[in-house]
Amino acid sequence: MTSKERMLIALSKEKPDRLPVTVHQWQRYHLETYLGGMNELEAFAHFGMDAAIQYTQELGQLWLSNPDFSRFSTSTWRHEVRVLRNDPDDWEYEHTITTPEGILTCKTAGNRKTVWVTEYLIKHYEDIELIRKYMPVYPLDVQAVNQLYDRIGDQGILRGFVWGEQAGCWQHAACLMDINELILRTFDKPDWVHELLRILLEKKLQFIESMKGAKFDLVETGGGAASSTLISPKIHEEFCLPYDRKLHDALHDLGFKVVYHTCGGTKGIEELIVANGTDASETLAPVSIGGNQEPWEFKEKIGNRLALIGGMDQHNVLTAGTPEEIRSAVFTLFEKVGRDGGYILSCADHFFDTPPENLRIYAEAARECVY
Repeated sequence: MTSKERMLIALSKEKPDRLPVTVHQWQRYHLETYLGGMNELEAFAHFGMDAAIQYTQELGQLWLSNPDFSRFSTSTWRHEVRVLRNDPDDWEYEHTITTPEGILTCKTAGNRKTVWVTEYLIKHYEDIELIRKYMPVYPLDVQAVNQLYDRIGDQGILRGFVWGEQAGCWQHAACLMDINELILRTFDKPDWVHELLRILLEKKLQFIESMKGAKFDLVETGGGAASSTLISPKIHEEFCLPYDRKLHDALHDLGFKVVYHTCGGTKGIEELIVANGTDASETLAPVSIGGNQEPWEFKEKIGNRLALIGGMDQHNVLTAGTPEEIRSAVFTLFEKVGRDGGYILSCADHFFDTPPENLRIYAEAARECVY
């Protein structure tokens, strides 16, 4: 059985020949620092894992670590960047976006591992009108997607995305304004929050229309800000579920499978995740790295209604654990989460300084888990 077949069978909630094993996105830092600059496909093959390649396309997202945003400007959305610091290990950009009816500003910073926001774009209630009227939505490059799909071949699956800073409407909103303010406004200005989410939804649905014909095996939605480690089930039900469902319906209409990302905070929202129409749930972060229930506790509640991806503690076990601890964690996840199929073993999030030998032990243990 090929890696693609193995992973697609698991995503169909069935049993492949053995447990599929992958990681949640190779990070360029790890590839360059520990693997001699391999590309993602080479890294998966090097460790004998099943490839899950995330397609990314620059569409003017604020997290881009390239100061040339002018190519994403339009006549009504002029995006200019001033470089405040340009050290690859400590950079910061100041963004100024000029529209016919006003100016938006924000700041982003980062290093070779990640990117973060130091000043948010939305500062006033009326700012969302500038986003509604003028923020451009660029179409998906379907030809580039399909070329990558063909290059992956039987080595694994191709994962896709939905336009925006993050795929889910709530998670996208949390990238445009401080999450604490966003949560408070669900109480003080709920109609305004819904209006912001509707604006983002319409733009995402516009992007989804451009995805027709793309050969994605799986499209990621959701985001960590929608998890129950950050917001209550009540907020999730009102401000996440209806928008997630519409995105998933649109993606299903084009024939895509969907995976809903919650970074592990699933306690209390299990039925809401099922109700949003996703095909799979990730990343099943265990309690040891900030999740609020163990992967097998989530599995017990949702049964075989969803495929599952994730579960491996990438810090305490995969990076810092002994060979025996790594193997034990793999076998526990197989027995408690994957025993009935419908499960892809993966890291619960990104890793940066994980020893390559630990990754080899992880992959070898997973290949021993035969159905």
